Amino acid sequence: MSRHNKPTMGLTLGEAPGIGPELVVKALQDDEIKALATWVIIGDERVLHQGEAIAKLSLPYQKASSIDEVNDSHPVWLIDLGNLDPQSYELGVLSIHSGKITGETLIFALELAKTQKLDGVVYAPLNKEALHKGGFHFQDEIHFFADLLNCQEGFGEINVMDTLWVTRVTSHVPLKEVSALVTKENVLKTIQFADENLRKAGYQKPKICVAALNPHAGDGGLLGTEEIEEIIPAVEEAKDKGIEVNGPFPADTILLRRDTDPFDCLVGMYHDQAQIGMKLLGFNRGVTISGGLPVVLTTPAHGTAFDIAGQGIADPQPMKVAMKLGVRLSQNLN
Repeated sequence: MSRHNKPTMGLTLGEAPGIGPELVVKALQDDEIKALATWVIIGDERVLHQGEAIAKLSLPYQKASSIDEVNDSHPVWLIDLGNLDPQSYELGVLSIHSGKITGETLIFALELAKTQKLDGVVYAPLNKEALHKGGFHFQDEIHFFADLLNCQEGFGEINVMDTLWVTRVTSHVPLKEVSALVTKENVLKTIQFADENLRKAGYQKPKICVAALNPHAGDGGLLGTEEIEEIIPAVEEAKDKGIEVNGPFPADTILLRRDTDPFDCLVGMYHDQAQIGMKLLGFNRGVTISGGLPVVLTTPAHGTAFDIAGQGIADPQPMKVAMKLGVRLSQNLN
């Protein structure tokens, strides 16, 4: 879609009392990252300067009063919303006001993406509690995005760590509700969702591996029947649809299978089942994709790290990976 020679990507500073502004400044020191796209930082210039001060780095950029002024003449632009004074919050402390502004800034960026003025949006880590207390009463950020983009279904969170993609049948729900949600329909939808999103990222025939819900994959029904009644029928139907998928396999050993039978994507049944293994493999390399939406959205898989905010020690690597993946997805989508 881009009007320019390379993608035009929105970049927000995330939750200002956290490490987001520091990460943006550090990531944009990388010449490879800067060359991938025309980056449009959206937020308050004072918060960006806060990031520079914490990182002890200078970030050259060109200011624009609107997206229509942005062009390829400079790799980094800033649309200064002038909406958040750093004096209004304390570093490392949850701020309701900052949460409100974070949500409003994301709305601004998504409106530009909806009207095809941006090819995608990469957002520095936000804080769900601050966002919620700031007035955005959604289960999580992807439901916030889906509401803004008028998406009722077919969306979900995907985590990527190097070549491993991870998604799940249930996400941010209490553990006691998981079993009732592990139905053939939901498992099949998640397998199809994984297949579709990997193909968008350039995988011609992605290989998907499905985790069981119960210990030992249910032990033939002795430890639960979800595998027999719901998961296996879903896997078989997905195979009939031409998807390369196998399982269910016991969750405690499923990642070990990659050593002898590599796969591209793990479909878990619930949040921590999939996330723990992935984050142990490489927490500092993980990226979260908001999949199934008409706009490309990526962010580092870690949080706002209030405990180290302001110390200048935040690792920009996950932010860089999120930016690279955002560009890659935007090029395949548009």
